[in-house]
Amino acid sequence: MEKKKVALPLVCHGHSRPVVDLFYSPITPDGYFLISASKDSTPMLRNGETGDWIGTFEGHKGAVWSSCLDTNALCAASASADFSAYKIKGPHPCGLPHSLSLINKLLGVRKLWDALTGDELHSFEHKHIVRACAFSEDTHHLLTGGVEKILRIFDLNRLDAAPREVDNSSGSIRAVAWLHSDQTILSSCSDTSGVRLWDLRSGKIVQTLETKSPVTSAEVSQDGRYITTADGSTVKFWDSNHFELVKSYDMPCNVESASLEPKHGNKFIAGGEDMWVHVFDFHTGKELGRCLLCLGFQKIR
Repeated sequence: MEKKKVALPLVCHGHSRPVVDLFYSPITPDGYFLISASKDSTPMLRNGETGDWIGTFEGHKGAVWSSCLDTNALCAASASADFSAYKIKGPHPCGLPHSLSLINKLLGVRKLWDALTGDELHSFEHKHIVRACAFSEDTHHLLTGGVEKILRIFDLNRLDAAPREVDNSSGSIRAVAWLHSDQTILSSCSDTSGVRLWDLRSGKIVQTLETKSPVTSAEVSQDGRYITTADGSTVKFWDSNHFELVKSYDMPCNVESASLEPKHGNKFIAGGEDMWVHVFDFHTGKELGRCLLCLGFQKIR
């Protein structure tokens, strides 16, 4: 007797270890995107509006601490503690071609890769683990930081040029971001609280955002109005011009990262140790839904 065939559901699994970084891209002609980093070594790219999986960057053998997209969502960067390269797999939404180049931040070396061919384009030498990366608003520079306690700014138009270094960080750098049309940079340390704002013209700290715990995520909203920080079980929003605290919300678990949705700015996401990405109302802090980073968003009733 012939056995009856049973159709099994196809499941695209999400991260298997805690999510340590989340980043929304700006709005592009093809929509906006969400890239996530995790200790499971596989950064993932998704549709920012639905959470649907687009592709996975494969090849890392260690934890990936940070990931981001440039202004046009054409280049991706990740910060990790291994020596491997990875490629993206899976189609762009609606079948549209979307060339993603990959800048791989590794232990001891930074590499520039073509994500479609896997070809190495350039290497940026480093001496220790990198835990943070961010593209400048004009896409011409890459900011990095890590265990060396040095902020480095690479010129992506002059790949062989030595990076500009901003030292005197008080500890291992955990998060970085650009502000004020790339004239100011933000950084936080893994062993001390607060976020430091550096004036690139002077190379000096001009402001500190005070927090109770070390900040593991610092991001400037796509409209430039807010600085979003995650420190332990709290997500905070700061005025990016006056540096006043605008909102502070307690999270249902310890979170590593938070990002404000770029299209309407009325919700934000946060992720951490429970491997879920939680969706919250920006104005009230109420949880709206959650996503296991595999099958889209689940509404909270």
